[in-house]
Amino acid sequence: MRLALYQPEIPQNTGTLIRLGACVGVGIDVIEPCGYTWDDARLKRAGMDYMELANVTRHATWDAFQQQLNLSRLILLDTKASTDYLDFKFQPDDILMVGRESDGVPEMVFNMTNHKVKISMLSERRSLNVAVAASIVLGEALRQTRDTRIL
Repeated sequence: MRLALYQPEIPQNTGTLIRLGACVGVGIDVIEPCGYTWDDARLKRAGMDYMELANVTRHATWDAFQQQLNLSRLILLDTKASTDYLDFKFQPDDILMVGRESDGVPEMVFNMTNHKVKISMLSERRSLNVAVAASIVLGEALRQTRDTRIL
């Protein structure tokens, strides 16, 4: 299982998710361009000393990322999805993808992604922080697939 970050804009979120990936043994795909430079101090501060322990792959473009998908399913986490993540059946080789913090993914990416899930929230709430949302859904995906790396 992997986490993909589509053109992330906030280095602290990327660092947090890289740290999460390092701690639970999940690879991270960063689909560029990012809204910051890769040597940003905020990225390093959030990732702490886990940056070197993480399995991070940077992709120059969306097209470059797509070429690396192979047989993995791409699961988009998006507030516009109709399926709640708790009602979705995850598989061990899934790639969970989050969009940009400001506006998610472009309509073209949304439409070409076959699997989309959301975290149901109380009315009048827009969204969760992208790192929080990815952590919640990743936890459920690992639970469902009985991934024992962290037990």
